[in-house]
Amino acid sequence: MSATSTSSGATIIDGNALSAQLRADVMRRAQALKARGITPGLAVVLVGDNPASQVYVRNKVKACADAGLHSVLERYEADMTEAALLARIDALNKDPSIHGILVQLPVPKHIDANKVIEAIAPEKDVDGFHIASAGALMVGQPGFLPCTPYGCMKMLESISYDLRGKHAVVIGRSNIVGKPMAMLLLQKNATVTICHSGTKDLKAMTLQADVIVAAVGKVNVLTTDMVKPGAVVIDVGMNRNDQGKLCGDVDYEGVRAVAGAITPVPGGVGPMTITMLLVNTLESAERLL
Repeated sequence: MSATSTSSGATIIDGNALSAQLRADVMRRAQALKARGITPGLAVVLVGDNPASQVYVRNKVKACADAGLHSVLERYEADMTEAALLARIDALNKDPSIHGILVQLPVPKHIDANKVIEAIAPEKDVDGFHIASAGALMVGQPGFLPCTPYGCMKMLESISYDLRGKHAVVIGRSNIVGKPMAMLLLQKNATVTICHSGTKDLKAMTLQADVIVAAVGKVNVLTTDMVKPGAVVIDVGMNRNDQGKLCGDVDYEGVRAVAGAITPVPGGVGPMTITMLLVNTLESAERLL
């Protein structure tokens, strides 16, 4: 099981445990593909020396190796030109050993991130950021789902949560998490409210919610008095508090006393994001069969 109950009553949705289950399945499916002459391959491209990006990239490459996937890490200096990066992406698009391409964001300021994302072939867009992937999600067609919202949906699935008719509130409207998260919840027949910096009374919205997804990157954006008893709380945030400790967007200790289920930070959504990247890469390779 990927969830554990606590004395506070809230079920803790354990992202590490769920990730381990899903990665074991990825490994099994990757071995089946290898037996048919296909090794799923992911290319990770890092431009510049952003310390956080270096950690993320290292974790992604290690996760690939652990799951039996082939990965290529391409590191470039921060002064790499936009044209040179687009040329590398074009070469990776044409490389039959590569089934997924990920350019670690942010890229240096002189490079247009949108151009980079759109240069990746949609059939290799395992981050799910390409406009073709976003469009497919919008109209309910098959495509790659962005890894973080995809992971959040798997976490809800892991506790057998039925979203039909439930009121879900998404805090945040980014193209990477907030908007696609809302679309995925909608697909499962939830009634969805998207809140953001322009929302006048966030608490009035969240108190109506059966499910809350917090994804704004702000410490304690969701506190105990903003959550109705029994609500499911998914914390996508990754922040440092005043003591320098890793924390999410949710006041975890307070909210878990009233929530029905909650994801911790660390050990919640984070490991799921990388896991869903592996799943997308594997599925890209499987589509060749």
